[in-house]
Amino acid sequence: MAVKIEVWSDFVCPFCYIGKRRLEQALEQFPHREDVEVVFRSFELDPNAKKETPLTIHEIIANKYGISIEEAKRANADIGRQAEAVGLTFRFETMKPTNTFDAHRLAHYAKEKGKLNEMVERLFYAYFTESKRISDRDVLLAIAEATGLDRAEAEEVLNSGRYTEEVRRDEEEAAALGVRGVPFFVLNGKYAISGAQPVDVFRRALEKVWEEEQQASPLRSLAGEGGMCADGSCLID
Repeated sequence: MAVKIEVWSDFVCPFCYIGKRRLEQALEQFPHREDVEVVFRSFELDPNAKKETPLTIHEIIANKYGISIEEAKRANADIGRQAEAVGLTFRFETMKPTNTFDAHRLAHYAKEKGKLNEMVERLFYAYFTESKRISDRDVLLAIAEATGLDRAEAEEVLNSGRYTEEVRRDEEEAAALGVRGVPFFVLNGKYAISGAQPVDVFRRALEKVWEEEQQASPLRSLAGEGGMCADGSCLID
């Protein structure tokens, strides 16, 4: 791949889902999108979060930032409008705040099976749109099955400590990079984009990295294409 984008994110982070969609929209406009690999990395916003809490997302935000419930609702409504602008639906009133560690472990399992992107999308959708508790084993197993993974094998993963090291390694690397918040995007290990930036920012970054990669190639073309054989056939110039 000419361009590799590593994305540190958490499944209960609204801007991570918005940023994911904006990146995807930028890729739709990028002529070399088939040469771009996107890899999602683990980041827990609150590793100590409980799997179940009596607090609503509005109450959690109000407590965290020292604001009123009404102010928290207005802030969330603004985030909801940003989500709508990229085709997403956030249901803050019924959201189930929870711990995401098992969801991250399941994502690493999905990565091993070649299903990472599908798993990440389904986890975001389950939390923000379907108001599911994505720490619940039955919920996670249903998501695994819908992603095309073996339910029994996914259950074994969740019941064990598998992929714990992978999650921790991602988080350690984020700390080494100085990541303080997510989403955080790293392009080819050289450029960083912090936050859910506008589509144009992602598009320009893709173009810049692509151009640099082409310039870095040891080969330089001295003329246009002449006769060439490829895929078992020949073109006559």
